[in-house]
Amino acid sequence: MASSFPFPLLLFLFLSLFSLSSPALAQLSVDYYAKTCPKFEDIMRETIIPKQLAIPTTAAAILRTFFHDCMVDGCDASVLISPSTFHKAERESDINHSLPGDAFDLIVRAKTALEMECPGVVSCADILAYATRNLVKQQGGPFFAVKLGRKDSLVSDVTHVEPNLARSNFTVAQMLPSFESKGFTVQEMVALVGGGHTIGFAHCNEFADRLFGAQVDPSLNPKFAEMLKKLCADRNNTQMAAFLDPITANKFDNMIFKNWLRGLSLLSSDNAMVTDPRTKPVVEMYAKDQALFFKDFAAAMEKLSLYGVKTGNQGEVRNRCDAFNSIQT
Repeated sequence: MASSFPFPLLLFLFLSLFSLSSPALAQLSVDYYAKTCPKFEDIMRETIIPKQLAIPTTAAAILRTFFHDCMVDGCDASVLISPSTFHKAERESDINHSLPGDAFDLIVRAKTALEMECPGVVSCADILAYATRNLVKQQGGPFFAVKLGRKDSLVSDVTHVEPNLARSNFTVAQMLPSFESKGFTVQEMVALVGGGHTIGFAHCNEFADRLFGAQVDPSLNPKFAEMLKKLCADRNNTQMAAFLDPITANKFDNMIFKNWLRGLSLLSSDNAMVTDPRTKPVVEMYAKDQALFFKDFAAAMEKLSLYGVKTGNQGEVRNRCDAFNSIQT
């Protein structure tokens, strides 16, 4: 007996249900500001390039800030909110205390310029996502698409940070749940962490336990360990930092993976990538094949940039990136 529902109708219903599975993503596009703020890309380039040239660590600062933003409640600029007397924002978490000021400075500069050109149009979340992509590319990394149209969050809660961000002494077993809960594979985790650290830096307090314990961590290259001990001799100096990639610090490449395999990993969490059987083969693969690393990193970053985005009445376009448009109590 023939079905009373024609095939085209079933197909239409299926496609309609599929498209509704991610309504927020459907509202994003790479040319979102083509009509409402046509000079968006020009203004962003004119802000980003001179800032990076003046402060070469800006790229690492923005990349880290973007990751810390997206991993906690999605890519919604919640990490940019300044703490107030009414509530504790994400920036009050100790793991966010070391987020570099140059990242926030770049966002403020871009937002100010964009508000002068097209007030109330461009979100802080889009500024952060776009700046991250451009700075990765500017430092020699891969290009990846950045869809625009995110709204800025209406919430920034310090209690949401701890379960979602890995600490510098975490094992792979401790890191994986946060990534897997967001739909990332082991290989994508390695690509994101390695990519985030190839142009990054860390303060001495994040790796001092590997140098000044009962013995120096035996997995560290001895000469590298001695250099770090001299750098971090004043353990009370919270501003002292070292590059996560001591060989090609400001170049986005696959050297970080080669370093890990040679005992040049600054953080315990990076070294864990080499000792854990789930991640070591990926590290070895990326150390040999930069093109594959670039391909995987670009895909993982594009995926991350879409995680937990807010659209419509889920958020707002902030007037200032460090404050909600209305007081949160």
